[in-house]
Amino acid sequence: MENFVYQNPTKIIFGRKTQNQVGAETALYGKKVLLHYGGSSIKKSGLYDEVVKSLKENNIEIYELGGVVPNPRLSMVREGIKLCLDNDIDFILAVGGGSVIDSAKAISGGVKYDGDVWDFFAKGVVCQDGLPYGTILTLPATGTEMNFRCVITKDDTLEKRGASFLNPSFSILNAELCATLPKHQVANGVVDMLAHLMERYFTNTTNIDVTDRQIEALMKTIVELGPEVYQDPTNYDVYAQIMWAGTVAHNYSLCVGRETDWATHQIEHELSGMYDVAHGAGLAVLFPAWMKYVYKHDVRRFAQFATRVFNVENDFFNQEKTAYQGILALEKFYKSLDMPLTLRDLDIPESSIDELASNTTRNDKITQGNFVKLQTKDIKEILLLAR
Repeated sequence: MENFVYQNPTKIIFGRKTQNQVGAETALYGKKVLLHYGGSSIKKSGLYDEVVKSLKENNIEIYELGGVVPNPRLSMVREGIKLCLDNDIDFILAVGGGSVIDSAKAISGGVKYDGDVWDFFAKGVVCQDGLPYGTILTLPATGTEMNFRCVITKDDTLEKRGASFLNPSFSILNAELCATLPKHQVANGVVDMLAHLMERYFTNTTNIDVTDRQIEALMKTIVELGPEVYQDPTNYDVYAQIMWAGTVAHNYSLCVGRETDWATHQIEHELSGMYDVAHGAGLAVLFPAWMKYVYKHDVRRFAQFATRVFNVENDFFNQEKTAYQGILALEKFYKSLDMPLTLRDLDIPESSIDELASNTTRNDKITQGNFVKLQTKDIKEILLLAR
């Protein structure tokens, strides 16, 4: 187990009707708020009216910026920064899923930075300060509601890059708000949160039984309850558990003391940057392919994953068989959510594989992953396995 320092300043407000507390929470930080959201769904559901009412009851002046799209765009971030600076806005409230929250996170850092906000993503500039912001989560998936990471796509080049900013000051989580989500969004969210756990689970670090067991418990919960919430997102008791699992999966408490991987996420960022596919859908295609390529690196760990998460019978005389059965069980789980399983399912042409692979390694200037360090040729093989 490696040394670590862990601190998470985000206040979580969890449960039914908690969105009605947003005005009082926001008032602790400022009196001018940028209300940031995506499309019309929060207005159709009535959530927008509830939020505005709560903010106005607390004498908060509201400026709006809607229209965030999946794989959020740099142009929207720059628009938000300008709006905050022009109006002396002192707080950002993101109401939506991961894309909206990521956009707000980047706006927060950009407001306090003298240069261009893309520097954080392209040049590795470290964020030192940011405008405080809070969130109301409407789509459990990314875990961004309780961490410092975000991913933004540059409009003209379609580069999709990640960077670190401030944590949210608070996040409001009410599974009631997810009841009207389209089924494909529910499925994408479930796949994403499971992927965050697997990126941490497959590691070369030893003597990490505590976090192994924590990760396994969350993965097992998602595998058991994911199909239930997919079939019926109105089941509050089930979706509340899935919502909290998604938050804990990526609040960085489960990677303490252990090396993590993230190769699959990096490959998927290139895929969704180029083709604008849903992040969860891309992960469903790529994760089994990555596993098939690397599982022999540590057959014991993959067999452990198979037996503890998917209840695969352990063949002690053929651990490789057990490990591979776990990969097949993962594919079966994705199929229960009607997720794509191949690049063909996503209409990704085989002719793009070379470009996707080279983009992921910046033409072999970097490697991806830690469990097995991948070069361009390795990523090409993974993409071919995903065909």
